Amino acid sequence: MKSCISTYSFHKLYGKDGFTHFDAIDKTKELGCEGVEFVLDDTTPDGSTPLEFAKNLTEHAKEKGLEIPIYTTGANFFQPTDPEREVERLCKHIDIASECGIPLMRHDVTWSYHNEYEGVKTYQKIIEIIAPYISKVADYAKSKGVKTCSENHGRLFQDSARMVDLFTAVNNTNYGFLCDMGNFGGVDENCATAVSSLLDLIVHVHAKDCFTRSGMSYNPGRGFNSSRGGNYRRGTIFGHGDVPTFQILRAVKNSGYDGFVSLEFEGMEDTIEGISIGIENLQRMIRDLEG
Repeated sequence: MKSCISTYSFHKLYGKDGFTHFDAIDKTKELGCEGVEFVLDDTTPDGSTPLEFAKNLTEHAKEKGLEIPIYTTGANFFQPTDPEREVERLCKHIDIASECGIPLMRHDVTWSYHNEYEGVKTYQKIIEIIAPYISKVADYAKSKGVKTCSENHGRLFQDSARMVDLFTAVNNTNYGFLCDMGNFGGVDENCATAVSSLLDLIVHVHAKDCFTRSGMSYNPGRGFNSSRGGNYRRGTIFGHGDVPTFQILRAVKNSGYDGFVSLEFEGMEDTIEGISIGIENLQRMIRDLEG
């Protein structure tokens, strides 16, 4: 497996003291990574077009000797009016990934029930609505030489069983699973057990860690969020928290996955220090597994 850092990890620094995505790429190289994950949306910080910005980042990363294994952007197919517009918007991002030679694109699926929805509120009903659009995007991506994927992200589709049902319904071999090893805790699921249910679908991995405290305890305060079941969670430095990170990496490795693992830092610690310590821990774990 190879180490990578998501540009999202630096999000608190963008715009401060002139720090840019290009600086994030430089720091990623400095920390000994082999790749960088781009996280981009419909706007850019410098006023260029999304394609121009992505191309400039790609050129800079390649000059540094970094691969770009994945392009990440947002999406929501559970729209009250016209989900086809979301398909069209995502296809433009696929065009960008293809132009930049990036082989994989991650997108969300949805997060919650919108206010206009009056149907039965079960995730199965929402799968019926969104699965055809996800497959349509995957088909378009295949024609452009790009594979699509989604992660366990957003409370509505974060549990392993719901993810399995989603992939079964989409039923498209050009659509895979981005395994975020820490996100299952947001719905109070054991992260190692949850990952084991989806091993055969993994096309990319996010390395993330969190502190977890029981909902029976007093609220720990600033920095902590509530899980679906009312437990407390806070993002932290990879390797410092309660997520069974090495156990999960070992299971992923044993499943045959040999691709990139992107550090995704969401802690309240100092950004550069948090990323630096986290990537050291990730790289050490990968070396031990490769050993």
